[in-house]
Amino acid sequence: MHEDAPAIYSCHQLTVEVAGRTLVDALSLEVARGELLAVLGQNGSGKSLTLHTLAGLRPASKGTIRLIDADVSSSKRQDLAKHLALLPQHVDDIFPATVIDTALIGRHPHIGRLSWESEEDFDVANAALASVDLEELAARDVLTLSGGERRRLAIAQVLTQAPDLYLLDEPTNHLDPQHQLDALRLFRDKANDGAAVVASLHDVNLAVRFADRCLLLYGDGRWDLGMTSEILDSNRLSQLYATPMEAVTWRDRALFVASGNEAL
Repeated sequence: MHEDAPAIYSCHQLTVEVAGRTLVDALSLEVARGELLAVLGQNGSGKSLTLHTLAGLRPASKGTIRLIDADVSSSKRQDLAKHLALLPQHVDDIFPATVIDTALIGRHPHIGRLSWESEEDFDVANAALASVDLEELAARDVLTLSGGERRRLAIAQVLTQAPDLYLLDEPTNHLDPQHQLDALRLFRDKANDGAAVVASLHDVNLAVRFADRCLLLYGDGRWDLGMTSEILDSNRLSQLYATPMEAVTWRDRALFVASGNEAL
């Protein structure tokens, strides 16, 4: 995380509700260039809805969201897409398309309405495919890919978009352990190069390894925010996941293991 880096993105008093239930109440935070922020919580705690709200895809019940001094709620989608990329939790392929053409979708916000992809656009897309080990599959139909390959292609697509802010909803879905680490290293590198990254994760230990700060969502409106090394402890995580979590030491850092569903 870059010290004294300016905030690129912020929300103030943000409230996220669904079906009359408050999932996140009065959230205020700033995300700086150079930062990777992990969002943690149980299933149904509002991680995906919060990311979609932060991306401007659904209205907040209350509060404001700003990206590079622009109000997200009133900005044009193409203007937002030049600076913000959202990786959804699930991606459906309805029509046949090649891997390279799918990656190139990420360049559309940067291309004029009546223009075609340039050689530079192809170079960016090919580099993104190479970064997720898919360069040899560039001519393949996406409908022939495995679930893990399709997830890596979705990651390549947002990398091709080259935004200032990445919002990632469970980016490690469908990935084997090595590709999980590779994916988080990619986005850690993007943050180190000056982007900002917000990622919801199911694996708290990936947050331990890669995140500067963590946002904990309890699903009832409550939330906690802090530096990863300070906010993640057994007591807080046991409450967050409603199951006992024990800390173990590995390579001089604390990792966390769910020890069972005994009463807290």
